[in-house]
Amino acid sequence: MSDDLYKDVEGITRRQMVLFFLVDTSSSMEGTKISSVNTAVREVIPELQGVGGADVELKIAVLEFSSGCQWQNPSGPVAVDGGFSWSNLSADGVTDMGAAFLELEDKLSRKSFLQAPSASLAPVIILMSDGMPTDDWKSGLAKLKSNNWFKSGVKAALAIGSEADSDVLCEFTGSQETVISVNNPGVLREMIKKVSVTSSQIGSRSRPLEDGEVASRQDDLKKEIESLQEEPDFKDANTEEGW
Repeated sequence: MSDDLYKDVEGITRRQMVLFFLVDTSSSMEGTKISSVNTAVREVIPELQGVGGADVELKIAVLEFSSGCQWQNPSGPVAVDGGFSWSNLSADGVTDMGAAFLELEDKLSRKSFLQAPSASLAPVIILMSDGMPTDDWKSGLAKLKSNNWFKSGVKAALAIGSEADSDVLCEFTGSQETVISVNNPGVLREMIKKVSVTSSQIGSRSRPLEDGEVASRQDDLKKEIESLQEEPDFKDANTEEGW
């Protein structure tokens, strides 16, 4: 029996997990903020390869939102170790976060971005924003919260700068403990990388889920994020705005 046949068997049995990045690309993100996001995600990709070991195939999906929203890869998530390439985001427009919530809800389904030949793990979702939503975010979030995959997912948010609406981000993640306020480019880059890796590691330990099941690793993520923010390097670097 050929090695290629064994590879096919392994591919069928691997569990899939999708890491979603929801990125605010409104005009207020222009300059060092969006540049820092681009740099951090590009640098963290090698660190994400191998998360979950041989049993998990990690894929990435990127949704940017400003005046409307769009997927970086509209055809679906791309495997982190199978061709994913970050395309630089640019900033312009307003902050249609509610539209992004509705778009994410539409894709959190086995009929869409969570298609997999075998079991799917609950998704990991990281939201980044530096301002206040300019559309009906409450309705969008209400619908998103009714989605069982979202309920089960591992969720974190980065509040970028002093103008970020942390209350909205807390509504998204479900707790203040899973929202990190960042005040300068260096801290933003570091936190994107640490939160991406940590959240994905936690998510990869989840059991497979079918539509209708509810499970979460949010408590584990809370503890990890609290620990990150207690590190002296984070506290010292995050004391002043540096945009």
